[in-house]
Amino acid sequence: MLKKLATILSLTLATVFGTSAFAADNGTADEAKAMVEAAVAYYQENGLDALTAAAQDPANATFHDRDLYVFAYTMEGINTIHGVKPQLNGKDLSGLKDQNGVEIIKGMIALVQSDGSGWLDYQWPNPTTNTVQAKSSYVTKLDDDHFVGVGIYVE
Repeated sequence: MLKKLATILSLTLATVFGTSAFAADNGTADEAKAMVEAAVAYYQENGLDALTAAAQDPANATFHDRDLYVFAYTMEGINTIHGVKPQLNGKDLSGLKDQNGVEIIKGMIALVQSDGSGWLDYQWPNPTTNTVQAKSSYVTKLDDDHFVGVGIYVE
């Protein structure tokens, strides 16, 4: 009986600490939403060009934290900010779909146009694990022409 209890305790601790390790390595929903809110505030004070420069500076911890980074698009689906791949700036990604056919950018546009902000779920390659994982991005309307977001990988 004591051996069984020790095994259960070991498995419980492994689960708890394994989940904590994932959380420590990956951003949370609250952190993603806070980063979006910081991006909106920065934009309102400094403008789109300044937000673009700040969000694409990997040394800027306000807009880069572990796997969290800021992205922004026009309401037509043109990428204007990508915190990890600035080479995407100016590209029309409106047709981007995940492996299940979820229209990612069009879905984000529809979400911010109808609700102003919210979460969109889709599948996306995680660059740290090299596997496709569930991802959820919080997006909000930045102005009449743009929206901004930050995504999290979901365990």
